[in-house]
Amino acid sequence: MGTLVLVATPIGNLADLSPRAIEALQTAALICCEDTRRTGGLLSHFGIRGVRMAIANEHTETARIDEVLDLLAAGRTVAVVTDAGTPGISDPGERLVAATIEAGHTVSAVPGPSADVMALVISGLPSARYVMDGFLPRSGPERAIRMREAAVESRTVVLYEAPHRLVRTLTDLHALCGGARRVVLARELTKIHEEVWRGTLAEALTHVAEREPLGEYVIVLAGAPSAAEATDDEIRDGLTRELAGGASKKTAVATVADHLGVAKNRVYDLALGLSAPKPG
Repeated sequence: MGTLVLVATPIGNLADLSPRAIEALQTAALICCEDTRRTGGLLSHFGIRGVRMAIANEHTETARIDEVLDLLAAGRTVAVVTDAGTPGISDPGERLVAATIEAGHTVSAVPGPSADVMALVISGLPSARYVMDGFLPRSGPERAIRMREAAVESRTVVLYEAPHRLVRTLTDLHALCGGARRVVLARELTKIHEEVWRGTLAEALTHVAEREPLGEYVIVLAGAPSAAEATDDEIRDGLTRELAGGASKKTAVATVADHLGVAKNRVYDLALGLSAPKPG
């Protein structure tokens, strides 16, 4: 019986391709990849020649299944790679794996680079338990649902985001989580201009406003604090102090949400039930 092998490829630094990964690519009967030009360049760099490639991206992966299963039934090895990182992690590969298992063939992997794991372990945030949520939907109700789930998740959450959507995503997270929630922004991992920024969501918005976001980002968001850390009474007390000091309701809500690290929506709902402070 043949074997489907998922081969992790470099996310930037070509030196991260392991000797075992090179051997798996050299001996495969077929390499399924997202882009034959990109994978062809990787193979050429390592002197790998004569291996047939076939595109298996988000649009064609399902159509590639029959060909892959025929090769596996003939006892051949098929390798699966993506443009960068580990196949199946926010990249094609999952459907090929499921079909291979259902057909009774072997699935193996050559582990290696993965942007989400690298960003998580260097973030400084808790890493023993985490949620990998990949790319968020660009719009629609599914995006709103996923954002709310990330905001209340008690474990560390890892997200991927394109540079032109970074500000919007951070703005949405700030509104849902409060400005005090810790976050790490990682970009260009393993590359010459690798950058890891650490701070709060409020600080992150200031940080990205001062520069043009470039390169895909990994967002590592701290888990939601325990509800015991900020009770409704504590939120009301904070609002009362801010309002008594002359702040508008909008400003008071933003200040208390940032200070206590709670979602702005929650603070706003509590603010609606407060009576306006008496003058003097």
